Amino acid sequence: MNKPTMVALLLTLGTFAPCAAAQLIASAAGHPAQQPPGGATTEQLQMFLEREAGKIAARVEVSVGSLNPRMQLAPCARLEPFLPQGTRLWGRATLGVRCIEGAAWQVFLPVHIRAYGPAPVAARPLNAGEALNDSDLRIEEIELTRFPAGALADASQVADKQMARPLAVGQPLLRDHLRPRSVLAQGDTVKLVYTGQGFSVSTQARALSAAVDGQPVRVVTEGGRTLSGTARQGRVVEIKF
Repeated sequence: MNKPTMVALLLTLGTFAPCAAAQLIASAAGHPAQQPPGGATTEQLQMFLEREAGKIAARVEVSVGSLNPRMQLAPCARLEPFLPQGTRLWGRATLGVRCIEGAAWQVFLPVHIRAYGPAPVAARPLNAGEALNDSDLRIEEIELTRFPAGALADASQVADKQMARPLAVGQPLLRDHLRPRSVLAQGDTVKLVYTGQGFSVSTQARALSAAVDGQPVRVVTEGGRTLSGTARQGRVVEIKF
């Protein structure tokens, strides 16, 4: 290989440029780009990329890096692309190409996948501790692969949530930006409910801290006693016996 091979494979919802794929395979095998080896090579590569890219529900751009120019590969009649075990088409990854007829070799190329799709972003500056509603977010197309897989929040996940940290206008909303919404705040007057087998007694108390549903919280009773209970919806603190 006298020159490194650089191919840009542009995929949009499962489609790509077959001529670029042919150049990749032809160069890898030492053949001129006009004569890709094997009659079905381009078709096989296209089907492979369409199938793999189709698993990402987004607009996708894939750039494949160059082979080592010092590599000398035996002529190959038929090539097969593959993903090495454990490879995920997300961000920087590796594409394998192996000869399955005429020689016995395989090469690995660096690949950079950029996936684009809709995601919720801040429609206005959002402050830590602020409760969210639908008008606080808008849906925009962003580069999903800038973030770890699964890191982005879904707009449906904001119900009963509040911001764990500030977010500027246009910034994508991540899962760790959210935390459960507090059901009571520090200093709130709460209904303190004592429950046990066959009885329930309630009185008033004051919360010593904010808490979310199901979280332990300390309260001070009207008589000055400090007790620990469990925060519940509706400014209720439950103590079980």
